[in-house]
Amino acid sequence: MATYKKRGYKPKKEKVVEDTIEDTFDESQSDVAKAFEGLDEAANKSEQWIEKNSKPLFLGLIAVAAIILGYLAYNKFISEPTELEASNELAYPRSFFDKAEKAAGTEADSLYNLGLKGGVDGKYGFLDVANTFGSTKAGNIANYYAGISYLKMKKYEKAIEHLDQFSSDDEVLGPTALGAIGDAFADLNQQEQALEYYEKAASKKANEFTAPMFLFKAGQTAMQLKQYSKAETLFSTIKEKYATTQVGRDIEKYINSAKYAQ
Repeated sequence: MATYKKRGYKPKKEKVVEDTIEDTFDESQSDVAKAFEGLDEAANKSEQWIEKNSKPLFLGLIAVAAIILGYLAYNKFISEPTELEASNELAYPRSFFDKAEKAAGTEADSLYNLGLKGGVDGKYGFLDVANTFGSTKAGNIANYYAGISYLKMKKYEKAIEHLDQFSSDDEVLGPTALGAIGDAFADLNQQEQALEYYEKAASKKANEFTAPMFLFKAGQTAMQLKQYSKAETLFSTIKEKYATTQVGRDIEKYINSAKYAQ
């Protein structure tokens, strides 16, 4: 027998669902109200804390602003003009250094010396630039040129002194400076120190110019010190990493020499 629903009739469970929804909505409203009350309370505490500490905060902001403005002013009115002045002063001794690189004998030494000490009319040499503008990039590289000049003039202690004050992450200059210190120690017959700096130079930058060159010098120095196993390792590193370089092409015979010397 078929059944039907009378008009206006609503099942009881729909009423239960409606009541549940209303209860949930009321609870949500209550939770939201509590959350806003918590936010108001937190905001009031924050306002009270700010009011209590307004003076230290204000002074702190002034201090930070002063530091930032001081830094910008220092760069604009002191650091940048000093860098420019140092760079301009460096040009004069550089001209003598470049000429000395193309000369030989006493002429070269004379030019290197002019580059180191400067000329007439108060023109700066590398030593002046390094001493006067030591904190600048030009002052830093002046130590490099001074060190190389002394090395070429066979004044090895002074070369080490100035090259040791030079620092650079440049792909070539950084390793070259360390290797030059190694050369100075080698010429002073201090082979252990020479080996140390050759290894530092070789590991400074993994390029195909300086790294194999100083690995080779380190290997040769290790051979002189009768550290044959170390020499073999250094020569083998050239074979493994820089076999296609000029040094790497003939490295096999040096590996064998180190190996058979053990």
